Amino acid sequence: MQSLENKTAFITGGTKGIGYGIAAALMQEGMKVAITGRTQEAADSAAAELNKLGKGEAIGIAADVRNYESQEKAVALMMEKWGRLDLLVANAGLGHFASIQEMTLEQWHETIDTNLTGVFYSLKASLEGLKASKGYFISISSLAGTNFFAKGSAYNASKFGLTGFTQAAMLDLRNEGIRCTTIMPGSVATYFNNHVPNDADAWKIQIEDIGQMVVDLMQMHPRTLPSKIEVRPSMPG
Repeated sequence: MQSLENKTAFITGGTKGIGYGIAAALMQEGMKVAITGRTQEAADSAAAELNKLGKGEAIGIAADVRNYESQEKAVALMMEKWGRLDLLVANAGLGHFASIQEMTLEQWHETIDTNLTGVFYSLKASLEGLKASKGYFISISSLAGTNFFAKGSAYNASKFGLTGFTQAAMLDLRNEGIRCTTIMPGSVATYFNNHVPNDADAWKIQIEDIGQMVVDLMQMHPRTLPSKIEVRPSMPG
């Protein structure tokens, strides 16, 4: 089993939800984690909570995945502090749900620019660091990346695209020693789409479950690659 002590991770959208759960799980293994959020206040607040875990180290960085220069600067800040990048988790995402008739141009572009183009920007900005460490790229897609539904045109398009992007990246980067995996969760107890996690979410996947999955991937022998993982609640709600 691979030791994660003092390895580093860059997690987009890490101030809450799945990204935060992944950061917490990695830090409990002794990793150093940079999380990004839309504001420095949110990023600093989440990093402060993570640092109370007593293991690893967390820093918060304000960054917008829709802006390539923002991603470059965020990665540069992490590299300046720790000098290496072992794992990129492209987690930042959002959803607008409406019929084609009602979907606005702004909603379409925000969904595609965040969930798909933003992942390309994050990976592009991280490539040199990942090449140097023979690192890992993990994208957080969705079961909506293989199952379409009404009012899901923008979200389905972004997640279908993200699943395909990550699989193509896997083929492009495997000879560089970079492993690529996309995780495709079903219902997760998060703040997604203005939901507030509560006791009624007990049946759903919990953020620590996704965190454990990322730890397991990182600790797996590098000769083996689970390139696409579908994960859903064991029982329906």
